[in-house]
Order: sequence, then structure tokens, then C-alpha cells
Amino acid sequence: MFTPLRRTAERTPPGRDRHIDLLRAVAIALVVLGHWLAVVVTYGERVGGDTILAFVSWARPLTWLFQVMPVFFLVGGFAGAASLGSYRRRGGDAIGWFLCRTDRLIRPTTAFLLALGGAALLTLLLGVDPAVVGMGVWLACLPLWFLIAYVTVVLLTPILLALHRRAGLAVPAALAVAVAFGDAARLLGGPAVLGTANYLLAWAAVYQLGIAWREGALPACPRVAVPMIAGGLTALVLLTVPGPYPVSMVTDPGGRLQNTSPPTLALLALAVTQTGIALLLHERGGRMLRRTRPWTAVVAANSVIMTVFLWHMTAVVIAVPALYMTGLLPQPPPGSAAWLLLRVPWLAFLTATLAVLVVLFAFVERRGGPCPAPEAGRSGAGTGARTVAVTLAGTGLVVAGLLGAALTGAQGLPAPMLPVHFAVYFAVYFAGAALLRAARSAHRP
Repeated sequence: MFTPLRRTAERTPPGRDRHIDLLRAVAIALVVLGHWLAVVVTYGERVGGDTILAFVSWARPLTWLFQVMPVFFLVGGFAGAASLGSYRRRGGDAIGWFLCRTDRLIRPTTAFLLALGGAALLTLLLGVDPAVVGMGVWLACLPLWFLIAYVTVVLLTPILLALHRRAGLAVPAALAVAVAFGDAARLLGGPAVLGTANYLLAWAAVYQLGIAWREGALPACPRVAVPMIAGGLTALVLLTVPGPYPVSMVTDPGGRLQNTSPPTLALLALAVTQTGIALLLHERGGRMLRRTRPWTAVVAANSVIMTVFLWHMTAVVIAVPALYMTGLLPQPPPGSAAWLLLRVPWLAFLTATLAVLVVLFAFVERRGGPCPAPEAGRSGAGTGARTVAVTLAGTGLVVAGLLGAALTGAQGLPAPMLPVHFAVYFAVYFAGAALLRAARSAHRP
């Protein structure tokens, strides 16, 4: 496996910005580590769980280090703008690019949901309590939140790129103002839909910063990076420490206002800070990645990055019965010295479990490959209205299915009904994935 990856690394085009790939890999690694560290599992008469934030306040500022999903959207905007521009220069159109770009997202996600659904059905047939099965599926599905917003902004990339070329940095600034209005609506008891729009507006703003970086509006130099870090961090402190936003950058149980559901102005301040750091480290990261060994490691990480992200909470679902229901791991008070010490075997088991899952399922992601060059003479005018309609319908069903699955565990449904609801939303997703596959086949010459 490592020899092909090394060869891939050695064939990297000279113009590729390797620092972007490094940022993507580091971001996902920190997201996975943060989720694993924060999980609190309890087992008495039944399995239960929570987050460490519900027990100790000192963990809340640490979320500023582990909430790095803005970096993934930043990198996505940069890479999306670069990829779309390259695809168009080779004669391709926006629909063809979107279908190719999302293939690396949809393939591993479909495999994940098929395997998860099959495992859930098997456990039900074996007589496992439907409530336990439903909660296990919901926990495994937590990473799907990210895909809902990401697939949407990828679809909007041609529009966002055009907006940048017309208005530049005014676009993310306007989106940030819209996020602030949504926050005000929530804080003042206005229409809830205004706050809900922040799920798209906030992540689109961060994605737009990536587009601005790629297009040269945010040069990777200290004179731009340092003010962004200082300004973003100052705004983050002022918005959270005195309020009205919570300090935690992830969901904090019991809090009236959350910074991620939906995203807030405080989360955007964190995103600006992280963007500045990414710009500041650009030259150093590029120098390091000119060496073959570290660049090969980054290539290897990026080749399985969606597989790692999708399956990392499934590793937790596997660990609960293996470690807690068997009594192998005790349950000291969360946040205590003993609990912190036991994070070591907990992380070791999760890492080993995830490694096995990656070995089993990474081939699906790797089959996607980069976007091939469009056939000579084939242009955007060749995309028929039917292909466009099927693409949009498929994307809508994929997003709807993912959204329904992600929301199911938080809707307060009767526990026995959870598997039924998951089955319905999985079916919606599969219908959308099938339409996208059909559109992809129709679009190819």
C-alpha cells in the first residue's frame, strides 16, 4: 500500500498547494481526537452517555483547540475554487465538476450507511433492544451533520466563486452580517427560521474565505495573517467571556445558546482566527512538505480522510460493549484524575478499532480518484436539462436523508421507533445517491 502512495506523492503536480492537504488532514485528526476525548460512557442497568462538558467547566475553553471544522470548510473553499477552475479550463462545466467532486463524498458515505444499516438489521434480528440499536445508529451518524452543509456549499461553489470575482471579501463580510442577524433573532426571540439559516450562511462564509485565499484576496503573509489572528481572537474573547455567547465551541448540554447548532458569530470569530493561523504557517508547511516522507504521510491521510471521519464514532459504538459492558474499564467520576488516566486505554482501543474499519472500507473512497479531464470538445453546453434536474433532485434527497438521520436521535421519539425512522431516512439518502450516480453516468460521454 505504501509504495503506490509514495508513487502518487512523487507524481504530485508542481503547482499543487500541499499546505492545504496538510490542513485538511490535521483538521480531521483533531475533530476525531476531540470527539473521542469528550465522550463520557456510563453503564448500569442500561447504557448511557454524555459529554465531558456536562461535568467540568475547565473543558470548555479547550474546545477552541478541537473545534477545527472551520478549517475543513476553509480548505474546501480553496480546493473547490482551484478544482473548478482547472476543470473549466479543460472544457468541463459546473455540473460535471460537481458530480465528480461529490463522488469522493457520496461513495464512502453510501458504503457507511449500507454497512451501518445492515449491522443494525442484524442486531435487531438477534433480539437486541430496538432502543439500544437506535441509539447506537444515532451515535454512529453524528458525523453526518458536517456532510449536510458541505455538500450544499460544494453545489453552490460556482455561484460563490462568481460572487467573489464580483465583490471580493465583501461576500464573506455580508454573510457574517447575516449570521449576526440570525443570532439576534435567536437572542431576542424572533423567528426561529432566521437563526436556522445560519447552518448554511456561517459555513458558506468560511468556505468563501477559502475561495478568497485561492483567488489571492487573502495572501499568505504575516501582514494579513497576524491582524486576522489578533482580530479574530479578540472578537472571540469579547463575544464569549462576557457573553452573550457560550465559551464552548461545541454543543454544551444545558446551554440556552449553542455555538454550533446553528453556527454563530462567535464560531465565525474562531474561523477568522484559524484562517489567520493557516495563512501564517503556509510557507513553513510548504517547505516541510517538499520532503518526500512527510508529504507521503499527508497523501496517505487524505486518501482515507472521509473513511476516517465517517467511521470514527462507529468505533465508539463498538468500544462501549467491548470495554464497559464487559467491565474491562471502570467508571470513575468524569473529569477526575482516574478518568483522565483511563483516556489512554480508551483512545488506544478506539484507534485500533478505527484502523480495522479503515482497512475494511477505505477501498471505496480510494476508488473515487481525482476528476478526469473532460473529453476534448465537450463543453458545458452539452449538459442537458434532464441531467441538471436529476443532479439537483439527487442532491436534495441526499441532503434530506442525511438531515433526517442526523436529527432522529434528537427528536425525542419513542426508542422503539428510532430504527424505523433511520430506515426511512436511509432510504431517502439511497434514492438521492442513485440519482446522482445516474446523472454521473449520463454526463460521461
